[in-house]
Amino acid sequence: MIEVQKISKQYSLTKKQQKELQTNASSINAVNNVSFTCTPGSVFSLLGANGAGKTTTLRMISTILKPTQGDIIVGGESVLNNPEKVRTKIGFLTGSTNLYDRLTPAETVQYFADLHGMDRTIFEQRKDKLFTQLGIHEFSKKKIAQMSTGMKQKVSIARSMIHDPSIVIFDEPTSGLDVITANSIIELIKQCKLEGKTIIFSSHIMSEVDLLCDELAIIHKGNLIYSDSMKNFRTQHVHQSLTEAFIDIVKNNGRKELLA
Repeated sequence: MIEVQKISKQYSLTKKQQKELQTNASSINAVNNVSFTCTPGSVFSLLGANGAGKTTTLRMISTILKPTQGDIIVGGESVLNNPEKVRTKIGFLTGSTNLYDRLTPAETVQYFADLHGMDRTIFEQRKDKLFTQLGIHEFSKKKIAQMSTGMKQKVSIARSMIHDPSIVIFDEPTSGLDVITANSIIELIKQCKLEGKTIIFSSHIMSEVDLLCDELAIIHKGNLIYSDSMKNFRTQHVHQSLTEAFIDIVKNNGRKELLA
């Protein structure tokens, strides 16, 4: 389970940034007082336009960034008090894949397994399962530098999932991928749900969100402006597509800001 408890992330502004943003404020809130809960065995989708604070929120959950205020409890551990323990419970996958070019997929996954202190036998079983599921065996001995974007993303998934985390975060995991590779990631997310994992899924591809999502939240200008079950969302917006409903919610929030 993930419990996000009134988190904020504040950044100081340089003189140049103040000029670019046309503000005299010395700092800016990228995320402001956000709270939500993600439960095991369901897919929680966090949506937001570019710059809304979505990725910042996901990075705070995964301990890459530290909240300025508030706390996040991940699998019973605080990201502030026990970030090391939190990292053992999380698999974090982003669309921005960075892998070491000189290693093979097998060597890459082995390295991350060693970081997690995995037993060798368990590692081999887990690696074989992931490589089979993602179709990595056929290029497992090829150098990363020789691979396509889709191949690299599959390796990135395997390295993120090798320690069998109970909580998985997918941030734009299918961005820029071909249909077949994207589908393998969708199937993996479905499998994670069946295994009772806690899943956060963020994507700009609304058809994927519509297919996978159980709970839905929308963040806009650092603020959480919507949070409910996907079932209730569909009932509230029965005559609209997910894309149309998303745009309406964001626009209505903008109108409220102007009237405030």
